[in-house]
Amino acid sequence: MHHDQTDALGTQPIGRLLLRLAAPAIAAQIINLLYNLVDRMYIGHIAEIGKLALTGVGVCLPLTMLISAFAALVGMGAAPRASIFLGKGEKDQAEEVLGNSVTLLVLVSVVLTAVFQIFARDMLLFFGASENTIGYAMEYVRIYTAGTLFVQFTLGLNAFISAQGFSGVSMATVLIGAVLNIILDPIFIFGLNMGVQGAALATIISQAVSMLWILKFLTGPKTTLRIRRRYLALKKQVVLPSVALGLAPFVMQSTESIISICFNESLLRYGGDLAVGAMTILTSVNQFSMLPLTGLTQGAQPILSYNFGACNPERVKKTFRLLLICCLTFSCTLWAAAMSFPQIFVKIFNNDPELVEFASHALRLYMAAMLVFGAQIACQQTFIALGNAKCALFLAMLRKLFLLVPLIYIMPLILPWDKTTAVFLAEPVADILAVTTTVTLFAFQFKKAMRRMQEGPNGEWDH
Repeated sequence: MHHDQTDALGTQPIGRLLLRLAAPAIAAQIINLLYNLVDRMYIGHIAEIGKLALTGVGVCLPLTMLISAFAALVGMGAAPRASIFLGKGEKDQAEEVLGNSVTLLVLVSVVLTAVFQIFARDMLLFFGASENTIGYAMEYVRIYTAGTLFVQFTLGLNAFISAQGFSGVSMATVLIGAVLNIILDPIFIFGLNMGVQGAALATIISQAVSMLWILKFLTGPKTTLRIRRRYLALKKQVVLPSVALGLAPFVMQSTESIISICFNESLLRYGGDLAVGAMTILTSVNQFSMLPLTGLTQGAQPILSYNFGACNPERVKKTFRLLLICCLTFSCTLWAAAMSFPQIFVKIFNNDPELVEFASHALRLYMAAMLVFGAQIACQQTFIALGNAKCALFLAMLRKLFLLVPLIYIMPLILPWDKTTAVFLAEPVADILAVTTTVTLFAFQFKKAMRRMQEGPNGEWDH
């Protein structure tokens, strides 16, 4: 039996452990992004229809993001709970969480597939497809949503592989899918002349292969947690706390599209197409820069959860301190780069001189508070790792729904002389308010959790 990977969470030096777990997680994040970019590159180069096809597939993004948000709802909430049980030495409970998640992912996939197959057209038109692009969007979505189960399993169960400390295996899951997709894309799109449908087919075949790799691992000899038939029956007391914890990552992912709709609508009103074009670039820069932070927190999650379950407050504190320093160092470096050379970031995505000038100015405004953002993500993800569902959910909703969305509409009223600038400033204002709230709440709650750990092993947060 290979439990050394999992036991290491409680014994190995934290710095080395975090590096070993975070490096593959960051790599997996970047591979995943490249995977999406390559898809778009191929589609954009389809003869004659490239540009329209690309827009059509772009419109599908909110749908594909919803599918992965549901996988996060199940996996990202259940995996930290499994790590906490492992830390307490309660392997059966951890396996029950895994078994219930498998069943839940199947149910979610069946419902989503049915909903998307029936309502896809209306949803795509709502997300901004036009008569010219709806055809391509439908071709892509019909095939992509038929593979919902593969996506759910790949994203939802991979979290359980990382949660046991097997970060190399979970990176391989992503790598297998990405490499296969990059190989299959040109064969299907150009070789078999399938166009947009070929791109969708390549994606779901790659996801299916990743899924088989995960299932083979989670039923094989190396894993600490195994999928067992006796734990597949859903139990309320197993599912509800996991889903409650998964609500925070779910909200973070599923509200992305709401926010981009609000930004685009406001910017179109005050700054026209140029401002909307700039926003697309800012969002891309932001997504790219978030990847190392997400990878870092994913690497820290199993260490935090396991030691929290094992009632080891010293290791939890040390891990959090290291995570906070790493996140802040990264966000400060990124902020300095964006303030000093915004053009470099913008030119990665576009060379049009007018757009570069406009977007460089906008990027400085948009990322003005990036300095402190590392603290936000470190605290928020630690709440999830320690199983505190209420605080994690509150913070996820606070920054995006309670602060950012209203500010997009309020800021132009506060700065009426330059409404476009005002819209871009909504982001840093929301960030500063959110970070202040998060750090204050965290300081208070973290002390409470440490006290409870010293009191004894049944110290989970009150549900």
